Amino acid sequence: MATRVLGRVGKGLNRTRNGLQENGQVTAVVRSLSAQREDSWFKSLFVRKVDPRKDAHSHLLAKKEDDNLYKIQFHNVKPECLDAYNDLCAEIFPYIHADPEYPCELVGTWNTWYGEQDQAVHLWRYRGGYPALTEVMNKLRQNEKFTDYRKERGKMLLSRRNQLLLEFSFWNEPVSRPGPNIYELRSYQLRPGTMIEWGNYWARAINFRQQNHEAVGGFFSQIGSLCTVHHLWAYKDLQSREDTRNAAWQHDGWDEVVYYTVPLIQHMESRIMIPMKNSPLK
Repeated sequence: MATRVLGRVGKGLNRTRNGLQENGQVTAVVRSLSAQREDSWFKSLFVRKVDPRKDAHSHLLAKKEDDNLYKIQFHNVKPECLDAYNDLCAEIFPYIHADPEYPCELVGTWNTWYGEQDQAVHLWRYRGGYPALTEVMNKLRQNEKFTDYRKERGKMLLSRRNQLLLEFSFWNEPVSRPGPNIYELRSYQLRPGTMIEWGNYWARAINFRQQNHEAVGGFFSQIGSLCTVHHLWAYKDLQSREDTRNAAWQHDGWDEVVYYTVPLIQHMESRIMIPMKNSPLK
C-alpha cells in the first residue's frame, strides 16, 4: 500500500516537474519541492507520532507516599565457597540491618534453588531514596567490619552485579513474613518505551494474584540493566506455586492481561529461591 502511494506521488511530481521545465521555470526548485514532499509522505506513513510527556515514567509508576529506593544484588559464588559465603553474610547483614545509624533495611536474602546455580540474591530498601543510599555507602566505607567482609567476599565470588529499583505503586510493600516459604523472582526485560503500558495492565492484574497472599513486591529498574521489571512471589512449595498460578486463569480478564503483555517482553527469567537463615522474608 505504502509503495503504491509513493509511486503515485512520484509520478505526479514528475509530471509537475516536466510542465515547469517546459514553461522555463527553475528545475532546482522543483527538485527541492519533490524531495521535501516525498520525505514528508514517507515520515507520515512510517514514523509513529509520540505525545509529549510532562513527567518521567518513574514518577508516573512509583509510589508517591514514600521515598523508598531498592537495591538488588546478584552474587555468583564459587561452588566450593557457598556455605562460607552464607555464613559471612549471616554475620554482617543483621548488623547493618539493626543499626539505626544506617537508613537501610534488609528486605530479603536468598540462595537460588532453580535457575542460575550457586547464586545469592539480596534485596535492600533505603528509606529516603538516593540521599539515604549515599549516606549508607559513605558510612560503610569507614566501617572496618564491613571492609573486612568485602575483602573476604571478594575471594569467594565469580561475579556480581546490582540494580537500583523503584517499586510499582500498585504492588504491596515487601514486609517480613513467617515461613517456611519458597520465593520466585520473575524478571522481565521489556522493549524500551513499554513500561507505562506494562504498568497499566498489571495495575489490574495484581488483583487476580492476591488470594493466597503470594504477591510480595513489584519493582522496575532505574540504574543497571534498564527496562527491567522484577516480580517477587512467595509460595509454600512448588505444588502451591503451580496451583496458584493455574487458579489465576479462572478470573475474567487474566487471559487479556497475558495476551497484551507478552508482546512487550524481550526476555524473561524465573528463579526459585530459598531464604537464608537471616532473611526477614522467611
